[in-house]
Amino acid sequence: MATKKTTTTATTRASSNVSHSQLAGTDTLDRGNTNAKLDSLEQFRSDATEQALRTNQGVKISNNQNTLKVGDRGPSLLEDFIMREKITHFDHERIPERIVHARGTAAHGYFQTYENHAALTKAGFLQDPGKKTPVFVRFSTVQGPRGSGDTVRDVRGFAVKFYTDEGNFDLVGNNMPVFFIQDAIKFPDFVHAVKPEPHNEIPTGGSAHDTFWDFVSLVPESAHMVLWTMSDRAIPKSLRTMQGFGIHTFRLINADGKSSFVKFHWKPKFGVCSLLWDEAQKLAGKDTDFHRRDLWESIETGDYPEWEFGVQIVAEEDEHTFDFDLLDPTKIIPEELVPVTPLGKMVLNRNPDNFFAETEQVAFCPGHIVPGIDFSNDPLLQGRLFSYTDTQISRLGGPNFHEIPINRPVAPNHNGQRDAQHRTTLDKGRASYEPNSIDGGWPKETPPGAQDGGFETYPERLEAHKVRRRSESFADHFSQATLFFQSMSDHEKEHIIAAYSFELGKVERTWIRERQVNEILANIDLELAARVAQNLGLPAPTAGTVPGKAAAVTQSPALSQVNLLSGTIVSRKVAILAANGVDGAAIAALKKALEVEGAHARLLGPTSAPVTTADGKHLAVDASMEGMPSIAFDAVFVAGGAESVKALSANGVALHFVLEAYKHLKAIALNGEAKQLLDVLHLSADEGLLVGGNDSKAFKAFFAAMAQHRVWAREPKTKAVPA
Repeated sequence: MATKKTTTTATTRASSNVSHSQLAGTDTLDRGNTNAKLDSLEQFRSDATEQALRTNQGVKISNNQNTLKVGDRGPSLLEDFIMREKITHFDHERIPERIVHARGTAAHGYFQTYENHAALTKAGFLQDPGKKTPVFVRFSTVQGPRGSGDTVRDVRGFAVKFYTDEGNFDLVGNNMPVFFIQDAIKFPDFVHAVKPEPHNEIPTGGSAHDTFWDFVSLVPESAHMVLWTMSDRAIPKSLRTMQGFGIHTFRLINADGKSSFVKFHWKPKFGVCSLLWDEAQKLAGKDTDFHRRDLWESIETGDYPEWEFGVQIVAEEDEHTFDFDLLDPTKIIPEELVPVTPLGKMVLNRNPDNFFAETEQVAFCPGHIVPGIDFSNDPLLQGRLFSYTDTQISRLGGPNFHEIPINRPVAPNHNGQRDAQHRTTLDKGRASYEPNSIDGGWPKETPPGAQDGGFETYPERLEAHKVRRRSESFADHFSQATLFFQSMSDHEKEHIIAAYSFELGKVERTWIRERQVNEILANIDLELAARVAQNLGLPAPTAGTVPGKAAAVTQSPALSQVNLLSGTIVSRKVAILAANGVDGAAIAALKKALEVEGAHARLLGPTSAPVTTADGKHLAVDASMEGMPSIAFDAVFVAGGAESVKALSANGVALHFVLEAYKHLKAIALNGEAKQLLDVLHLSADEGLLVGGNDSKAFKAFFAAMAQHRVWAREPKTKAVPA
């Protein structure tokens, strides 16, 4: 290929004097084609081959891995111009769409504490069990833009804005308790890697591509989080069946000034469960808005999503008693070591009136805290405290984003911060500074207090050198990933193996696949590495590349979703398949039984036209089988009636509906004559494929199978069922 031209327009251009580019995509066939316009762009093209990593001001960077801190484990410093430049640029790369978490949905609700938690914190919203604190919650995907699918394999954002009487508290978390990186200075690198590739903006809403796997295979601290992302947690059944986590270690401080370290948890009332991969892929095409729709409809019909809010509490004096570092955001505290203490509940009971004004314009910032809550020195959290506020300034048009109605606190706010774009408050008075004597000295400071006092930072003692370094206590990257994998059930392990195999199978560069298998997976679990290697046609590694570390906990049942079901079928959706000649009594009996259990029935016909029962009555259908496919339901009931079953047996859409539900391990009940479908579809009854009548015994068995979410024992058989 032609060498890059040396130009005098910009001495900082890295394209000068490059004899052979090592950058991917510079030697493809199309790069040999040119024209006058392409030639005119040559002076602006930059090639980083054999060039040093520098700031935007041309300063060479010696350490791009760590934020400048006060000691290895101390707080990050605002003087770190390298971190701030990276984060600031990253914050403003997408306007106005969010760089990450662009696609989301939200709802209003309330939080109510179970009791007075004054011994733990002086935060007012955790004191009065009779008070309901308003909340606004936004759920989101991470990688894709606003138009991407809901059910892609991805982390889900779980951000809660508490409108407390003491000001807004934003708990900005995810549905996974750890993160990909340990230091915020690496956040732009990670997001650039997971986002669609820069040359072609592909893929949308997925991580199955080279740049993501290149980065995570070179950054072993990501191993734990990547494993979570390859698990069923990354394809939740619905937003209301996800756990939520604050990720970082925070502090709670009581009126006596006593500090406790805490990890925040949200546990859903409806249990924790996920889609199957085939189901998730089909839903992405058939109902891009599946999660949005489910949340909206569940609130609209009164199945209010609910979570229990809890904390893992670690006394300050016990900070260093674990075999991991509390400040490391790639680590969990196993619940077997520190159980979750329930504090209260959150209920979402009102949909927004306008998507843009509320869901799209809400601004969450981890730096929004209230008295009784404070930060830790987690270096990822420290960077987020700067980044989020900085982001909102561009995304929402300026420093007055707090004036947008959805962001306004219910508590009053008065200060000297006036003017700028989109200011709507009309401040009286002549003084916009503090202290003043012109306006009577108002507004004035509030001394700290046990209740409703001014914010007071916890007086943590610090004595250290300024360093750009990571603590040795952050060095273990694999033991908790091993714990997670070994805590999974057999079917969950198989899903993880399949996910790694699928994703890495999309990676074009063989050396990236090899590095992920040999240097990451082999250090997590050799069986996992061997199985994935086999599926990729690679040699199985025989040993890890780093010494293994013995962990205090080797099994954590709290990590497996099989142990996190609700035990009920409340809010579950059952499809009833029927055609003309159906047994109307069977449909009526099932609907009545489901109503008692808090579940919902939807009658589906061959078309959207009403069906006629065997005794001549007309039944309105909720949809056609084609318009509302099996993947939209939790279970299937095929009603009896000789003529109806005969019609369904000759209907390809109906047969596919049942077979697909079978493949997706759902509970299926064949009522009366519908038993014939076993022979038509060449299926055999199992613990979740039931044959019976209209009696309570048959319904009880059907509902019990539904409550298990899936018929996991069936999964090996379904491999023979055509996709």
